[in-house]
Amino acid sequence: MDEVRDLASKNAAVIFTKSSCCMCHSIKTLFYELGASPAIHELDREANGREMERALRVVGCNPTVPAVFIGGKWVGSAKDVLSLHLDGSLKKMLMEAKAIWTTWNRVSHGRGLEGIMQVGGRSTKNRSHRKPPRSQSFNKRIQRGLIAESDSKFLGLIRSSNYMDKVMGLASEKGVVIFSKSSCCLCYAVKILFREIGVDPLVHEIDQDPEGREMERALTRLGCNAPVPAVFIGGKLMGSTNEVMSLHLSGSLIPMLKPYQN
Repeated sequence: MDEVRDLASKNAAVIFTKSSCCMCHSIKTLFYELGASPAIHELDREANGREMERALRVVGCNPTVPAVFIGGKWVGSAKDVLSLHLDGSLKKMLMEAKAIWTTWNRVSHGRGLEGIMQVGGRSTKNRSHRKPPRSQSFNKRIQRGLIAESDSKFLGLIRSSNYMDKVMGLASEKGVVIFSKSSCCLCYAVKILFREIGVDPLVHEIDQDPEGREMERALTRLGCNAPVPAVFIGGKLMGSTNEVMSLHLSGSLIPMLKPYQN
């Protein structure tokens, strides 16, 4: 017990983990992405790891890993940490414990005089100079350019519609579908959560798809605030990490997934 408390208070952020634990990996990655460098203690690689695991259980860690301490205080396990991250509290806690630092950049005022002087809220730059009238041929070129731009936008809308159809088609291939990126730690956490619930989702790693960028744009247009992870259940968009974790914490996610459990 004393050793755990001592280790937990030596650094601003401390995580007790196991090298084989998927959720531990996700929590560590989340901390790194927030700019923190937590002290990591892999219990399965420590000589007295079992004793430390028992001590963590006495402290209240259930499950014992990942066990997260910030500023020497026990914060909780993966579920607690993800909840804090989703409501914006985690980063604030890390900043208060000085586990991460932020630098405020001041706006430079060395822009010179040109374009700064204002009259009635408008720039006085080149105020006295009027542009010469455009020639008729120039106006025609502009019109042709606008038509070309209009055609381009129209074609873009058609392509966008096609990719939205493609995404919805993929989302209907199985009861639970997740659009993900292989480098995204929150995608990884959501996938592990579903598998722990007993669901084997169909996963589309869009960073490994030649049309991934277009699919990402299509997911954004469909209403995904963060394009990945994008979770579909029964062909319907549930949302990204925030929405999925909120459903899980409120107890609504498991009943929704019951028809698709193994």
